[in-house]
Amino acid sequence: MLTGIEDTRVRMKAMGTSLDHVMIVGGDEGDWEAMTPARWDDLIDELGRGVAEAGGRWLTMRPYGAPSGGPGTRWTREVGHDLVAIVDSTADGRVAFASAVARIPGGGEVDEKRVAEALYEPAVGEPDLIVILGPADHLPPSLVWELAYGELVYSARPFESLDRALLDEALRAFARRDRRFGGLSPS
Repeated sequence: MLTGIEDTRVRMKAMGTSLDHVMIVGGDEGDWEAMTPARWDDLIDELGRGVAEAGGRWLTMRPYGAPSGGPGTRWTREVGHDLVAIVDSTADGRVAFASAVARIPGGGEVDEKRVAEALYEPAVGEPDLIVILGPADHLPPSLVWELAYGELVYSARPFESLDRALLDEALRAFARRDRRFGGLSPS
């Protein structure tokens, strides 16, 4: 009998779907500030292991809403040997986008590839899966660019309850999808 994550990997492989980068969007700036460093460490370890077990190499976390206007803090941490977690507290996607463009070395052309590289560094590529802790009829203000290629999975659970079980539910939902990247289903 396969575990949930093993079953998810088998389904993704059968469908030709890969998972390199997972983004989790939830909580507001107050929720994030209320988390102790020890709770952040535990959460990043728990979620990072889940993403790595599903085949991912990158986990990015951003707050959902109530942007204050300025850029937040950004830090990275290795989880095991196979995954890097990126935690970016910028709650306004427009500010995150502008900051990424400003990080592109001077004199270079600003194009989709260079913006994506700056926005997600050190991750390579856009998120495959975006888990949103919030209502399914609203897009978080922290997302602007990410919506082009990522599969969205919504959860009504509050940020404080974010755990491995919620991640596993999102991974199973991702594994059941047929990713067409804007293409049409065969009739």
